[in-house]
Amino acid sequence: MKKLLICFAAGCLGALANSLAVWAFGEYGITKHFGVAIAPALKLSWLYPRIVWGGLWGLVFVLPFMNSKLITKGAIISIFPTLVQLFVIFPLKAGKGYFGMDLGMYTPVFVTFFNLIWGVVSALAIKYSR
Repeated sequence: MKKLLICFAAGCLGALANSLAVWAFGEYGITKHFGVAIAPALKLSWLYPRIVWGGLWGLVFVLPFMNSKLITKGAIISIFPTLVQLFVIFPLKAGKGYFGMDLGMYTPVFVTFFNLIWGVVSALAIKYSR
């Protein structure tokens, strides 16, 4: 049970870092500069579900592989929420096309980068919680 709680909390922390990065890139015009229409407002209604989902994705860290290389494990695990975002959320839930192409050509690059932040921060939180 302790491991599940740590992984969930680490996923939540990773999601907070991811969300702040997404917001900052939008706020400072970085995504716009690359022609990507991702610039959310930093509101609880946007932040809360992202943190909960980040915690749920954090439970994947419980899987027993690469435990001695947590940062690499985090990078690999970050591929899964990236794929869900690009192939399920954007096209089926948000109507933004596969890979979120309606938001801009570099959307998959930014999504991959932001989810990598989630994976690495989550892995570091797990590593330093021991």
